[in-house]
Amino acid sequence: MSSTHAENLKLRLMTIELLRTAKTQYTYRELSAKTNLPVTVLSRYAKGHVLPNAARARQLWLVLTRLVGLEPELHRIIQFNEDGYFDNTGIVGDYNILKQAAHHALAAFAGKRVTKVLTPAVDGIPLATMVANALGVDLAVAKRNKEVGVQAFLEETYVLRDSGVTITHYLPKNAIKRRDSVLIVDDMIKTGETQAALVNLIQKAKAEVSGIYSLIAIGDEWKERLKLPKRCPVEVVTKVKPKKK
Repeated sequence: MSSTHAENLKLRLMTIELLRTAKTQYTYRELSAKTNLPVTVLSRYAKGHVLPNAARARQLWLVLTRLVGLEPELHRIIQFNEDGYFDNTGIVGDYNILKQAAHHALAAFAGKRVTKVLTPAVDGIPLATMVANALGVDLAVAKRNKEVGVQAFLEETYVLRDSGVTITHYLPKNAIKRRDSVLIVDDMIKTGETQAALVNLIQKAKAEVSGIYSLIAIGDEWKERLKLPKRCPVEVVTKVKPKKK
């Protein structure tokens, strides 16, 4: 079975699962109005009598994710404190959210060449592991310390914005190969500096960046720091406004 065919099959099955979730909150008639598909067709999909083809599954997936998908769930969970910050531990440790996110990433990057997933330690690891599993590729982790036993590393150092703190990410030199197409996955994008460092690590490995996937992004300023190749997709599930200074 080709990787593209396998990805399409996963997407079709995921769409049925999401449709069944939507059916617990909406009637077939309501879903028909929102998807422009007949009630009889939706019923046959939900009951597993037939699978939608790949094109229909993508169309249905886009509609259903706006109704009962990951973004509404993230908005429900994100709670800001009085200083304008929010705690992401309830997100990165929630298996159901991570599973939905992996499905979302597969739908977003299905058909695109991805041979490896790269994430920074530590909060991004659970999400990146699930995404790598969904895509059927290996995971590489950029850490802030060198591990004993690894002979050579790629390194990227930057100064954390408005702090004067220097951060270095280390990636085992053989973790990414020259011909790899690497998807950067992280739970959150704040300033974009961490993701920019990962882009530089991939370029140092002489591999290509296939895209960036994140659950949450703070504002839009981070986009200016990411020097991505043209037509390189950036998929963010939801955006939140930055804390007012």
